[in-house]
Amino acid sequence: MKILAVADEESAALWDYYEPEKVRGVDLILSAGDVKAEYLEFLVTMTNLPLLYIRGNHDDCYKHRAPAGCICIEDKLYNYKGLRIMGLGGSMYYHPGENMYTEQEMKRRILRADMHSLFKGGCDILLTHSPARGYGDMDDLPHRGFECFNNYLEKWHPKYMIHGHVHKAYGHFQQEREHTCGTKIVNACGYTILDIPESDYPQYGQTGSPLYDLYITLQGMR
Repeated sequence: MKILAVADEESAALWDYYEPEKVRGVDLILSAGDVKAEYLEFLVTMTNLPLLYIRGNHDDCYKHRAPAGCICIEDKLYNYKGLRIMGLGGSMYYHPGENMYTEQEMKRRILRADMHSLFKGGCDILLTHSPARGYGDMDDLPHRGFECFNNYLEKWHPKYMIHGHVHKAYGHFQQEREHTCGTKIVNACGYTILDIPESDYPQYGQTGSPLYDLYITLQGMR
């Protein structure tokens, strides 16, 4: 499966100078936050592809004008053709805002993510706005990563983590890293395309979770 991941900066190459060839073969679009709703709507309209998103720390406006035609997966484990994607947006709390969280608040969200992951037999992609602590974050509070993301990665071993928040211009940018648990971590600032082999996620309805696989089977029979 080929995924277009975007975050933080609207790419002129995909907006002002869009050409279908640039996204040829892409199956799914993921947004890791802090991009304009109009940009996501443009991508959905021009590509006719599903777009899943979480909110960044500057996306309070989504509360009043969410990106039309896109699917918010905040605090959800979304299954797209077998690929299980957990969405946890927002950044470390540094001033009042809809999408700011203390470490303790994010830990509570992680507990819910654990329950979703248990029911659905695991997770293949963790989609966040902020990085995990120690993996592409910075020392200042606004750009500090969440330690509890490391706990989730170590518990569920998703193949990929996709985030944004740390821009290329900050001078601390590295697009790809590897977590000690083996997860490939990708900073999607601007945009990047990931080619995910079928071997990296289960076939739809074959997660190994009996209840969830039964649920998928019954849904398919309707």
